[in-house]
Amino acid sequence: MGNTIEGDRREIDTLDARIIELLGQRARVSARIQRSRTSAGGPRTVLAREAEILARYQQGLGTTGTPLALNVLKLCRGANSSADSALSTTE
Repeated sequence: MGNTIEGDRREIDTLDARIIELLGQRARVSARIQRSRTSAGGPRTVLAREAEILARYQQGLGTTGTPLALNVLKLCRGANSSADSALSTTE
């Protein structure tokens, strides 16, 4: 049984590393979109778009999807957050 648990934990660690990498990638793409939008005189965020994302996470993950989506959006919103410097190290 112990070998199975250890193997499963290694698999979780691998999945977590991939999730962190994908979140870093998402944050970088989001920053590009925000720069393009503000350069054109638009707002940094579009609430209707964020509502679509919230709905997608809720549809895919149920009620726990909404707080997860909110945290992903928060992570990807601003270039000045402390999380951004951590995410940039995954490049």
